[in-house]
Amino acid sequence: MLEINDLHVYYGGIHAVKGISLSIPQGQIVTLIGANGAGKSSTVRAVAGLARNTRGSILLNKATILGRDPEEIVRAGIALSPEGRRILPHLTVEENLRLGAYARNDKPGITRDLEWVYSLFPRLRERLWQKGGTLSGGEQQMLAVGRALMSSPDLLMLDEPSLGLAPLLVREIFSIIRQINSQGKTVLLIEQNAFAALSISNYAYILETGKIALHGPGQELLHNPQVKEAYLGA
Repeated sequence: MLEINDLHVYYGGIHAVKGISLSIPQGQIVTLIGANGAGKSSTVRAVAGLARNTRGSILLNKATILGRDPEEIVRAGIALSPEGRRILPHLTVEENLRLGAYARNDKPGITRDLEWVYSLFPRLRERLWQKGGTLSGGEQQMLAVGRALMSSPDLLMLDEPSLGLAPLLVREIFSIIRQINSQGKTVLLIEQNAFAALSISNYAYILETGKIALHGPGQELLHNPQVKEAYLGA
């Protein structure tokens, strides 16, 4: 589905991603894990068209998307729930969600997906007319994921969805990610919570200082002594 080959990302004089290559097959959950500054967010920003100083190749269903505008990439079937949530605090929950469907004109489909989001996140239905900025951190994260789903993506990219959440909410978010995947969405998950991410992933890549240090099936890396020592506190 998505193929990244020899991707480089630069921010000024910083070489954030240094020639990584990875594959995200359709219908799977693929995870990128690593410490802060490893290049995880830079990678998904490049896929989403938000990192402009890039070189290499990014193919979606064999069509190149590197260098295309973010709106074109959303229309092609990729959505990003960004690190830090980035909801619009002065808009209501429903307004934030409908904003995620800005590139669509299929009203019945938008209504159907809105109901799907509310079934995934019942608390959002309860807070339909509440301003986004008044939600708790966990509810804002749910809103950010729901907003991304409203574009009806084939590939959903989640950047640090568990960041700053209590353990109970972390379990809830990862359970919902599994539900989303089970309903046909391919997921690219960016996470520092290595244990939770590897536990639900079909495949994973470990990034260190802009390069891929290890990769393999999620369960295999979960039991890898090197990964345990570096990321799982073993």
